[in-house]
Amino acid sequence: MKKTLVIGATPDPSRYAYLAANKLVRYGHKIVNVGIKKGEVAGVPIEPPVAVHNDIDTVTLYVGTRNQPPLYDYILNTKPKRIIFNPGTENAELEAMARQRGIEIVEGCTLVMLSTGEF
Repeated sequence: MKKTLVIGATPDPSRYAYLAANKLVRYGHKIVNVGIKKGEVAGVPIEPPVAVHNDIDTVTLYVGTRNQPPLYDYILNTKPKRIIFNPGTENAELEAMARQRGIEIVEGCTLVMLSTGEF
């Protein structure tokens, strides 16, 4: 299973980040929730983007492009194998920075990828 960092995690059940975190756990993946909201999702607390996790396979983004620059170092220092840019999070600048570090870029939807077995 792929340990996944959910950036933009929120306890709001109407948000895609919430749905994705729960679906990841249902499919047997371990998650780390990172966001600015307090609370938990899928039984995992939401933490601020401070502690860098070194055992992350996948970062899945649920933060809009204009709010991503303060997260660049945090995301890249995590050294994930891949970053999933969910719809609305596509960012050519961050994608280029990640590619330069050998990180795979996926422009797709985590929810769809899980449902179709492509995750």
